[in-house]
Order: sequence, then structure tokens, then C-alpha cells
Amino acid sequence: MTFLALDIGNTRLKWAHYAAATPGATLLAQGAEFLPNIDKLADGAWSQISAPAQVLGCVVAGDAVRRRVRDQMEMWDASAQWIVPTEAEAGIRNGYDHPSRLGADRWVAMIGAYHRMCAAGPARPLVVVMVGTAVTVDALDAQGHFLGGLILPGHGIMLRALESGTAGLHVPTGEVRSFPTNTSDALTSGGTFAIAGAIERMVQHTQARCGAQPLCLMTGGAAWKMAPSITHPFELVDNLIFDGLLRIARDKYAPAPV
Repeated sequence: MTFLALDIGNTRLKWAHYAAATPGATLLAQGAEFLPNIDKLADGAWSQISAPAQVLGCVVAGDAVRRRVRDQMEMWDASAQWIVPTEAEAGIRNGYDHPSRLGADRWVAMIGAYHRMCAAGPARPLVVVMVGTAVTVDALDAQGHFLGGLILPGHGIMLRALESGTAGLHVPTGEVRSFPTNTSDALTSGGTFAIAGAIERMVQHTQARCGAQPLCLMTGGAAWKMAPSITHPFELVDNLIFDGLLRIARDKYAPAPV
């Protein structure tokens, strides 16, 4: 009864094949494809794995991409279920004004982060950061209530916006410096410190709201780039969305009581 977890972002599709639909299940295979290449999955990486019994995913890339993924699963005669945020799931309560409008990836990552924290020790407030094409910085209290979050552009979007809107600037290959003395370093440092500042501000807000210092978990394809520039203690987690999908899957696919 294997399980396939799908995380379809704005740039890549990430997948993980597990032995079962439950937290801690053995990872059998995993991979990632840029969105233009997902039509090759059935003849490529997915041809090497057995047909999953269940498929659960979150998608932010839109319905057209979701249909392309569905076509790649036809060889298994399998269909996927897709996460839609609700008012509450897996012990987390959704504080968004319109719960279903919260990004599915943010919702799943918060579920994964909360249960990861609870498994490691006493519950405490939590800040969950995802660094990818966009950056999200979300806060939960110690009881698992989503308080709210920030969305801001990732490094690439910031730099392309400056390039298109400012004469003479081009996407740099600069370094992060405390005191940049050239344009490339100034652009790279500015984007990095903008993201770092948003993270640190949310940590401050969460501590003021909850009266306790939050745990900060950071994930996403570009998280490693941010790590050296974050001054608040944090934990870098590779597969936070997959952790959340496994937790949700355990509830969705658990055998009915006799």
C-alpha cells in the first residue's frame, strides 16, 4: 500500500514515494522536475516505481499543471487527491479570513512543522518559513492556531523586478555583504536582508503575541541561501511539506474502525 506525495510549486514538482501513508514511513524514492519537464515523468522517473495505492498532493501552480500531472499517472490507473485548506485539519486551526484561500503549500507545511515540533518536545509558538519562488513567513501559537503570515517575493522575482523597472540594472551574481560596494553585491544583499528582516519581524510579532520565544523552522528550495543571513535561531528542514502530507494522509487513508 505505497503512497505518493506531490508538492507542485511555481517552479518545480517535487515527489516522494513512501512505503505507507503514515508519518515515519520508509522513503522508497524521490525526485523533482521543473514544470516544463513534467510530461516526461511517466516515461522517466515514475516508470521506475510501483503503482502507488494512494496519491496526495498540494499544488499552487494552477489547474493546467494539475491536469498534466494527472495525465502522467494514467499508466498506474491512479488518481490524486489534492489538499484544499479548511478551517481545521490534523490538529491545526486556520485563522485566515477565508480559510480555503490560504495557499495549500503553506497549510501543509504548517501541519508538518507543528507535528514535528510536538514530537520533539513541549509545544511552543512556531514560525514557519518557506523560501522559494515566493517567500512565506507564517506564525502559529502553541495550540496550533494559525495566527497569520507574510508573503513576499523571492530573490529571483525581486531582482527581475529591479531589472525591468530600473535603467542600467541587471540580474547580478553578487555576494551578500554587510556593506556592499558594488551594484551586484548591493542587489543580492538587499534582497537577502529584505527576506531576513521579514522573518525576524515575524519572530518578534509572534513572541509579543504569545509571550514566548517561537521555534523557527525554514524550508524550501532556496532556504539554504538564506541560512547564513538569519540571526534568530532556526532549524533547516528539507521536506516539511512531505511531512505534512504524510500526517494528513494518515487521517485520510486510515482503515475505518471495525
